[in-house]
Amino acid sequence: MVDRCGSSVAALGVTGVTTLRQTRGPRPRGDAPRGWAGRHTATASPAREGPVRVRRVTRNVAGTALLTDHYELTMLQAALHSGAAHRDCVFEVFARRLPDGRRYGVVAGTGRVVEAIRDFRFGEDEIAFLRDNAVVDEATLDYLASYRFTGDVWGYAEGEVYFPGSPLLVVEGTFAQACILETLVLSIMNHDSAIAGAGSRMVTAAEERPLIEMGSRRTHEEAAVAAARAAYIVGFGKTSNLEAGRRYGVPTAGTSAHSFTLLHDSESGAFQAQLESLGKGTTLLVDTYDVRAAVAEAVRLAGPELGGVRLDSGDLVAQAREVRLQLDELGATTTRITVTSDLDEYAIAALAAAPVDGYGVGTSLVTGSGAPTAGMVYKLVARKDDDGTWVSVAKASRSKTSVGGRKYALRRLDERGAAQAEVIGIGERPVNDGNDRELLVPLMRGGEAVGDLSLEAARARHEASVAELPARARRLSRGEPAIPTQYVDDVED
Repeated sequence: MVDRCGSSVAALGVTGVTTLRQTRGPRPRGDAPRGWAGRHTATASPAREGPVRVRRVTRNVAGTALLTDHYELTMLQAALHSGAAHRDCVFEVFARRLPDGRRYGVVAGTGRVVEAIRDFRFGEDEIAFLRDNAVVDEATLDYLASYRFTGDVWGYAEGEVYFPGSPLLVVEGTFAQACILETLVLSIMNHDSAIAGAGSRMVTAAEERPLIEMGSRRTHEEAAVAAARAAYIVGFGKTSNLEAGRRYGVPTAGTSAHSFTLLHDSESGAFQAQLESLGKGTTLLVDTYDVRAAVAEAVRLAGPELGGVRLDSGDLVAQAREVRLQLDELGATTTRITVTSDLDEYAIAALAAAPVDGYGVGTSLVTGSGAPTAGMVYKLVARKDDDGTWVSVAKASRSKTSVGGRKYALRRLDERGAAQAEVIGIGERPVNDGNDRELLVPLMRGGEAVGDLSLEAARARHEASVAELPARARRLSRGEPAIPTQYVDDVED
């Protein structure tokens, strides 16, 4: 049990910062890519002055160990020197606040975090880079060469909703093992949770109409894969990203773009080619030229069995109504209408009364719809003294305070199963009044993954957790968190 005594930890100074300027040089031999920048100039303090040495990576799959910040390894070096590195510690991930005006957040990326921690290794290439650039000393390199996380991780299950102060991830291990995971954990959870939070609002706005994620071209190529995964967790049915399908099993879909129509001598020729190749159930893009003429030609070629049409520009509400009327008049009463074109949750809500059958969402989704990060932090909240006594620690900086002590959380429910509050115990579990729901589940034990980390489980969990929130949580207007966060002391008082 963690003591409740409050103390603060000193703010860490930012030292050993390395800045890089990359200049074009001759392409090296071997398999280096085109556009290789041959020289790197750097200023490093305090370890090295001069160029950063870059070795060609000899393996095909990159690890996760260098997806971290320089200062985490310099902290590790100093902690190894002082002897404090092997103290047992508890770190927690939480958000001090929700994105402005949001009523709940969504935990996403948990499965990716577990995989990343499992694969967090410093191989020959990583150690060589650190040694060549004098990032840390030899004693620290020796420690890193055999690094493996062997602690425990608890957390909110993926897909769960959260509120300010919720202990979303609890990492238990030595300081040396847990400290250097900070940047990797936060980069995954802040990104994926931002996408999931935005996507959940879009799913709510769509009112059970299907959505497809199609934002890959609007973000980094790896972020696109993670975004597709996060969107699927919160209820998007499909993605356009094939790598998300291969890597995570997210269903994929897609037909054609305007370039396909422009490639052919006529719109009719393009439609005919697509129908002959993909079948009458395909979806034809009908706004390259004249929408009304395109719809008429599409039905003439495919007949009433035409699967769908897509609108990607203009007044989508008015066009959807006109196209629905035209399709019905032509006998294509089952042909679906899908709309795209820079949709966000507000545009989707505005289309609620229009005869639309589905939405494709890109830019707004993969950029978090105005909140590109979830604002989560990773803080030390408890550590053992030399005599083995647990001590709570907390940051006291103005506007960046934290609450010391290992946390436990449950969702307080009323007699109907509706959420009433997020109740957080410090150092001990809050009392369950009979139908409350425990929120922290084991994710890793002894450095090994445990529990169900499947996307289907996360989808079901998200649907259930949103359903138990009060109705105001699903409003798109700006508001306060849907339920309050209460620490045990607050409840007892």
